[in-house]
Amino acid sequence: MPEYLNTMLFGIYPYIALAVLILGSVIRYDKEPYSWRAGSSQFLRRKQLVWGSVLFHVGVIVIFFGHLVGLLTPIEIFDALGMSHGVKQLLAIIASGTAGIIAIIGATLLVHRRLFDARIRATSSSSDTLIIVLLWLQLLLGLMTIPVSMQHLDGHEMVKFMSWAQGIFTFDFSAASYIADVSIIFKLHLFLGLTILLAFPFTRLVHMLSVPVRYFWRPGYQIVRQRNSSKASGGSKMGIN
Repeated sequence: MPEYLNTMLFGIYPYIALAVLILGSVIRYDKEPYSWRAGSSQFLRRKQLVWGSVLFHVGVIVIFFGHLVGLLTPIEIFDALGMSHGVKQLLAIIASGTAGIIAIIGATLLVHRRLFDARIRATSSSSDTLIIVLLWLQLLLGLMTIPVSMQHLDGHEMVKFMSWAQGIFTFDFSAASYIADVSIIFKLHLFLGLTILLAFPFTRLVHMLSVPVRYFWRPGYQIVRQRNSSKASGGSKMGIN
């Protein structure tokens, strides 16, 4: 890959994707708060949704936090813990590979449901369909990186990605050069991942940010007004719900 293209895709594009992710999410929440939802189609076809959703979400959550910790934890911390780069890469392959298989099985069920169930397809928006297909492709690319990673069990390839990811967040403008010579399959995986971040604010994925934190300190009961029986004979009284 030419140096200028590598710099543009992995040195500049990440900042564009992150800026759109943050600003786009804030603007959507402010301007279109009622669109901030996943839009469930469970009542149309429940069984396949339950299996697909559970498998997909469990796998993706493990992958997300695995990537977050693996890429953004300073290399010095792993060295201080006595964990070699090779051991770290092998653990990442096993954990991400297992979670990836679980997630792509779930995603396949969801894609099949979205594309081949006439009722669900009719009620789906183009963004709903596009994002689940992109996520399926991203999971597939992630699994395709495993055979390549198995050829570099010394862990040096993983260090390149750690240096790149940490370089992006520390505004190291030479970050793109750290992954200039990695396999094209890794670059496709990174590029599609950044593209999904770019599309995030415009899709149903925004519901990921709706963590019900306030639920933990909300009142434990809800007071409902008592109905006046003198005005409505035979009316039932409503208490605490």
